[in-house]
Amino acid sequence: MNNDSPAPSAATETPLWSGHTSQWVHFWYYFLCVLLAAGIAVAATILALPTGALSYVALVIPALMWLVRWWVTKCTFYELTSQRLRIRTGILNKKVDELELFRVKDYSMEQPFLLRLVGLGNLTMITSDATSPTVAIRAIPEIEAVREKLRTAVQAERDRKRVRQLDVDNVEDDGAGLHN
Repeated sequence: MNNDSPAPSAATETPLWSGHTSQWVHFWYYFLCVLLAAGIAVAATILALPTGALSYVALVIPALMWLVRWWVTKCTFYELTSQRLRIRTGILNKKVDELELFRVKDYSMEQPFLLRLVGLGNLTMITSDATSPTVAIRAIPEIEAVREKLRTAVQAERDRKRVRQLDVDNVEDDGAGLHN
Protein backbone atom coordinates (compact mmCIF):
# COMPACT_ATOMS: atom_id res chain seq x y z
CA MET A 1 0.00 0.00 0.00
CA ASN A 2 1.56 3.27 -1.15
CA ASN A 3 0.53 6.39 0.70
CA ASP A 4 1.71 9.42 -1.28
CA SER A 5 -0.20 11.96 0.80
CA PRO A 6 2.09 14.09 2.95
CA ALA A 7 1.95 13.65 6.70
CA PRO A 8 0.08 16.44 8.46
CA SER A 9 2.64 18.96 9.63
CA ALA A 10 2.55 20.90 12.82
CA ALA A 11 1.33 24.46 12.56
CA THR A 12 4.05 26.99 11.91
CA GLU A 13 5.09 28.81 15.05
CA THR A 14 5.14 32.55 14.50
CA PRO A 15 6.42 35.27 16.86
CA LEU A 16 3.68 37.54 18.21
CA TRP A 17 5.52 39.71 20.75
CA SER A 18 8.85 39.91 22.52
CA GLY A 19 10.30 42.22 25.11
CA HIS A 20 11.79 42.88 28.51
CA THR A 21 10.37 44.00 31.81
CA SER A 22 10.73 47.77 32.05
CA GLN A 23 13.17 49.20 34.55
CA TRP A 24 10.27 51.31 35.88
CA VAL A 25 9.21 48.29 37.92
CA HIS A 26 12.21 49.01 40.18
CA PHE A 27 11.53 52.73 40.63
CA TRP A 28 11.52 52.63 44.44
CA TYR A 29 14.63 50.44 44.58
CA TYR A 30 16.50 52.85 42.31
CA PHE A 31 15.19 55.76 44.37
CA LEU A 32 16.65 54.10 47.48
CA CYS A 33 20.00 53.72 45.69
CA VAL A 34 20.01 57.44 44.86
CA LEU A 35 19.18 58.34 48.48
CA LEU A 36 21.93 56.05 49.73
CA ALA A 37 24.45 57.60 47.32
CA ALA A 38 23.37 61.10 48.33
CA GLY A 39 23.73 60.17 52.01
CA ILE A 40 27.22 58.82 51.44
CA ALA A 41 28.23 61.92 49.43
CA VAL A 42 26.84 64.29 52.08
CA ALA A 43 28.52 62.37 54.89
CA ALA A 44 31.85 62.37 53.06
CA THR A 45 31.65 66.07 52.13
CA ILE A 46 30.02 67.85 55.05
CA LEU A 47 31.21 65.71 57.90
CA ALA A 48 34.73 65.64 56.44
CA LEU A 49 35.41 62.16 57.62
CA PRO A 50 39.02 61.49 58.63
CA THR A 51 39.55 59.21 55.65
CA GLY A 52 38.97 62.15 53.28
CA ALA A 53 38.52 61.25 49.61
CA LEU A 54 38.56 57.57 50.48
CA SER A 55 35.01 58.04 51.87
CA TYR A 56 33.73 58.56 48.34
CA VAL A 57 34.70 54.96 47.49
CA ALA A 58 31.59 53.91 49.42
CA LEU A 59 29.59 55.32 46.48
CA VAL A 60 30.45 52.07 44.73
CA ILE A 61 27.93 50.24 46.95
CA PRO A 62 24.73 51.95 45.68
CA ALA A 63 26.17 51.99 42.15
CA LEU A 64 26.70 48.22 42.25
CA MET A 65 23.24 47.70 43.76
CA TRP A 66 21.73 49.69 40.87
CA LEU A 67 23.82 47.94 38.23
CA VAL A 68 23.06 44.41 39.41
CA ARG A 69 19.29 45.05 39.55
CA TRP A 70 19.36 46.69 36.11
CA TRP A 71 21.37 43.83 34.61
CA VAL A 72 19.16 41.06 36.05
CA THR A 73 16.07 42.82 34.69
CA LYS A 74 17.69 43.38 31.29
CA CYS A 75 18.70 39.71 31.09
CA THR A 76 15.08 38.55 31.44
CA PHE A 77 13.55 38.24 27.97
CA TYR A 78 10.01 37.21 27.06
CA GLU A 79 8.93 35.84 23.69
CA LEU A 80 5.28 35.12 22.93
CA THR A 81 4.72 32.95 19.88
CA SER A 82 1.60 31.42 18.42
CA GLN A 83 2.27 28.23 20.43
CA ARG A 84 4.17 29.11 23.61
CA LEU A 85 5.59 31.72 25.92
CA ARG A 86 9.37 31.46 26.24
CA ILE A 87 11.10 33.12 29.22
CA ARG A 88 14.90 33.45 29.14
CA THR A 89 16.61 34.48 32.36
CA GLY A 90 20.07 34.61 33.84
CA ILE A 91 23.29 36.56 33.71
CA LEU A 92 26.00 33.91 33.98
CA ASN A 93 23.81 30.81 34.09
CA LYS A 94 21.05 30.89 31.48
CA LYS A 95 17.63 29.32 31.94
CA VAL A 96 14.84 28.94 29.38
CA ASP A 97 11.34 28.22 30.64
CA GLU A 98 8.58 27.49 28.14
CA LEU A 99 4.85 27.54 28.72
CA GLU A 100 2.67 25.87 26.11
CA LEU A 101 -0.23 28.24 25.47
CA PHE A 102 -2.90 25.55 25.55
CA ARG A 103 -2.05 25.20 29.27
CA VAL A 104 -3.08 28.80 30.08
CA LYS A 105 -6.30 28.63 32.09
CA ASP A 106 -6.81 32.30 32.86
CA TYR A 107 -5.00 35.61 32.54
CA SER A 108 -5.39 39.05 33.99
CA MET A 109 -4.00 42.46 33.25
CA GLU A 110 -3.33 45.14 35.83
CA GLN A 111 -1.94 48.63 35.61
CA PRO A 112 -0.84 50.03 38.97
CA PHE A 113 -0.87 53.81 39.12
CA LEU A 114 2.88 54.35 38.69
CA LEU A 115 3.10 51.94 35.76
CA ARG A 116 -0.03 53.39 34.14
CA LEU A 117 1.59 56.85 34.24
CA VAL A 118 4.38 55.57 32.00
CA GLY A 119 2.17 53.38 29.77
CA LEU A 120 3.08 49.99 31.25
CA GLY A 121 1.19 47.10 32.84
CA ASN A 122 1.45 43.60 34.28
CA LEU A 123 0.11 40.39 32.74
CA THR A 124 -0.48 37.39 35.02
CA MET A 125 -1.39 33.91 33.79
CA ILE A 126 -2.83 30.99 35.74
CA THR A 127 -1.75 27.76 34.08
CA SER A 128 -2.09 24.00 34.36
CA ASP A 129 1.69 23.69 34.02
CA ALA A 130 3.21 21.77 36.94
CA THR A 131 6.44 23.78 37.08
CA SER A 132 4.86 27.22 36.57
CA PRO A 133 1.31 27.40 37.91
CA THR A 134 1.46 31.21 37.83
CA VAL A 135 3.45 33.21 35.30
CA ALA A 136 3.78 36.98 35.57
CA ILE A 137 5.18 39.37 33.01
CA ARG A 138 5.74 42.66 34.77
CA ALA A 139 5.91 46.24 33.51
CA ILE A 140 5.56 45.76 29.77
CA PRO A 141 4.45 48.35 27.20
CA GLU A 142 1.25 48.06 25.15
CA ILE A 143 -0.20 45.67 27.73
CA GLU A 144 -3.69 45.59 26.21
CA ALA A 145 -2.36 44.60 22.79
CA VAL A 146 -0.16 41.88 24.31
CA ARG A 147 -3.11 40.56 26.35
CA GLU A 148 -5.27 40.41 23.22
CA LYS A 149 -2.52 38.58 21.29
CA LEU A 150 -2.22 36.12 24.17
CA ARG A 151 -5.98 35.57 24.28
CA THR A 152 -6.19 34.91 20.54
CA ALA A 153 -3.16 32.61 20.56
CA VAL A 154 -4.43 30.61 23.56
CA GLN A 155 -7.78 29.99 21.84
CA ALA A 156 -6.10 29.06 18.54
CA GLU A 157 -3.74 26.62 20.30
CA ARG A 158 -6.60 25.00 22.20
CA ASP A 159 -8.49 24.58 18.93
CA ARG A 160 -5.43 23.24 17.13
CA LYS A 161 -4.64 20.73 19.87
CA ARG A 162 -8.34 20.02 20.50
CA VAL A 163 -7.93 20.83 24.18
CA ARG A 164 -10.77 22.15 26.31
CA GLN A 165 -10.75 23.59 29.80
CA LEU A 166 -13.13 21.77 32.13
CA ASP A 167 -14.60 23.93 34.88
CA VAL A 168 -16.03 21.95 37.76
CA ASP A 169 -18.07 23.81 40.34
CA ASN A 170 -17.97 22.68 43.93
CA VAL A 171 -21.56 21.51 44.50
CA GLU A 172 -22.46 20.80 48.12
CA ASP A 173 -25.77 18.97 47.67
CA ASP A 174 -24.29 15.53 48.55
CA GLY A 175 -25.17 14.27 45.10
CA ALA A 176 -28.93 14.73 45.66
CA GLY A 177 -29.29 16.53 42.34
CA LEU A 178 -27.70 13.62 40.48
CA HIS A 179 -30.55 11.18 41.21
CA ASN A 180 -33.56 13.23 40.10
